[in-house]
Amino acid sequence: MKKSPVLFLGHGSPMNIILENEYTASLAQLGQSLPRPKAILVVSAHWLTKGTYITTNKQPETIYDFYGFPQELYDIHYACPGATKKLEEVASIFENASVQYDEQRGLDHAAWSVLKHMYPKADIPVMAMSLDHQKTPQEHYELAKKLAPLREHDILIIGSGNIVHNLRLIDWDMEAKAFDWAVHFDNIVKEHLVAGNHQSLIEYEKLGKEALLSVPTNDHYLPFLYAAALQDTDDELAFTYEGFQNASMSMRCLSFGV
Repeated sequence: MKKSPVLFLGHGSPMNIILENEYTASLAQLGQSLPRPKAILVVSAHWLTKGTYITTNKQPETIYDFYGFPQELYDIHYACPGATKKLEEVASIFENASVQYDEQRGLDHAAWSVLKHMYPKADIPVMAMSLDHQKTPQEHYELAKKLAPLREHDILIIGSGNIVHNLRLIDWDMEAKAFDWAVHFDNIVKEHLVAGNHQSLIEYEKLGKEALLSVPTNDHYLPFLYAAALQDTDDELAFTYEGFQNASMSMRCLSFGV
């Protein structure tokens, strides 16, 4: 049985929602090149919870979880349907992974900021999944493994975060030259991923001082681990975008099984 692909997408600044650049063009191209899924599951860097939850709204609201940006961003509405029908089909998979339901939560910008470029018609059902802040990276990786059967149900799984994400050292110029430590850590992650060294990626804190600068908090890194955990032995790895914004954010995007 053919499996749906798995993606990890760096999402970076909310400004990417309205910008036309190489990064957003790569998202549009990715959406056009992928087989059309029946539903999408986004593991969100911006939804931290006690326990793991998925959205079950029939019509999830667009959450504007950012502040001080141009009004144009707040005027955009990503009116996709929720994936409630598909959820009934795969409920046992989420139950096996101890994932709970949230009927109120909408889609934060980790989800809709990338989907807006990939699927601008907003006509594919979407559900989002939270990150349990009590879990270790190893536990997140093991949880992701339990979600693997979703790929056999025509569900596109997307981890949305950033491999390098340090807001304390951000340069507000989006085109600013990336810090050397950020480039170094991003390349280390790429090398381990290509080599299949997932345990080194899970234990990222052991990868040197660059890792601690690149991942000061792991909320944006964890969605990457979910994508890595879902890589199957026969999945081809492709990097659909490589680059930096704001000096301290890697916008690296990648796919498995396309």
